[in-house]
Amino acid sequence: MAVVLGILLPFAGTVLGSACVFFLKDRIHPGVQKILLGFASGVMVAASVWSLLIPAMELSGGMGKLAFIPAAAGLLLGMLFLLFLDRHVPHQHLECEEPEGPASSCRKSTMMLLAVTLHNLPEGMAVGVALAGVLSGEVGMTLAGALTLSLGMAIQNFPEGAIISLPLKSEGGVSRWKAFLMGALSGAVEPLGAVLMILLARFFLPVLPYLLAFAAGAMLYVVVEELIPEASQGGHSNLGTAGFAAGFVLMMILDVALG
Repeated sequence: MAVVLGILLPFAGTVLGSACVFFLKDRIHPGVQKILLGFASGVMVAASVWSLLIPAMELSGGMGKLAFIPAAAGLLLGMLFLLFLDRHVPHQHLECEEPEGPASSCRKSTMMLLAVTLHNLPEGMAVGVALAGVLSGEVGMTLAGALTLSLGMAIQNFPEGAIISLPLKSEGGVSRWKAFLMGALSGAVEPLGAVLMILLARFFLPVLPYLLAFAAGAMLYVVVEELIPEASQGGHSNLGTAGFAAGFVLMMILDVALG
């Protein structure tokens, strides 16, 4: 039951955030959006370090001074994987006028949904591989730590859900209900990614440290390629920095105190 809860928590955060389209105006104030984007970045960076990279190196302790190899290799592979998806899946970021990836005849709202789906996939992978470590019985991988990571993803998914659904309505030209459903659908990839990583880790337990770092690299790619640039563009970029600090500290506290 606890594993199912861990898988579904991030998705629930996205769904609840997407429901804000029924209660808020068409757009979030730009300053507030910068804070929320920075906050999401901070949570994801802290989760990558404390919940994924450090455990990956701890599980590789038998390698001595070379214990960094699985973490380093996995991180780079995770970034390359997201770079591949970014280049080969047509999508369009919320604040961009031009789509990215291969040419496509998809509507703007669909392209925006694909962009957010790419963003959410690494978060599901991160939760899944943490839960896989718990199920495998690996020393140092605790259920409390995995659930803390899941809770952190859910917390940062709530404001992200609002950031997604509101522009889908105002810029994508869809109804409130459709914007909500599309925003919620973008989070459905998270439990799918989590289950995939659990299955992979079960069959390839020796590479669990690589999978932990792989998820961290995928999340860090999203932060560096998308979230931080969006939080920094235009005026008052310090708001994004403040949001990053708040998110980083909150996730660090959750991981150390509850993990």
